[in-house]
Amino acid sequence: MQFLKQSEDALKDKRRMRWACRRGMLELDVLFAPFVEEAYDDLDETQQAVFRRLLTCDDPDLFAWFMGHKACPDPELADMVALMLRRVKV
Repeated sequence: MQFLKQSEDALKDKRRMRWACRRGMLELDVLFAPFVEEAYDDLDETQQAVFRRLLTCDDPDLFAWFMGHKACPDPELADMVALMLRRVKV
C-alpha cells in the first residue's frame, strides 16, 4: 500500500488524519493510530501542527527516527518523536 503524501492543511480533518496514520508498516501503525485517537486532542495547537507535519514525512525516515537508527534533523519533529515514544513507554 503506497502512502499518498498529504499537506498539513489537509490533515486538519481528523478523519483524513486517521487515514494518514495507516502507514502500511506495523511498527509505525502501532505508534500513530493510538496516538491520534488517545493523545492528539490533548496537544496544543502548535504540537498538533508538528504532528501533522510528521505525518507528511516518508516512512523510511519515520521508521529510522522511531527505532533510533538515526536522529531526526528537524528539532520540532524530533521533539514530537520523543513525545510519542515516551507515551508508549508509560
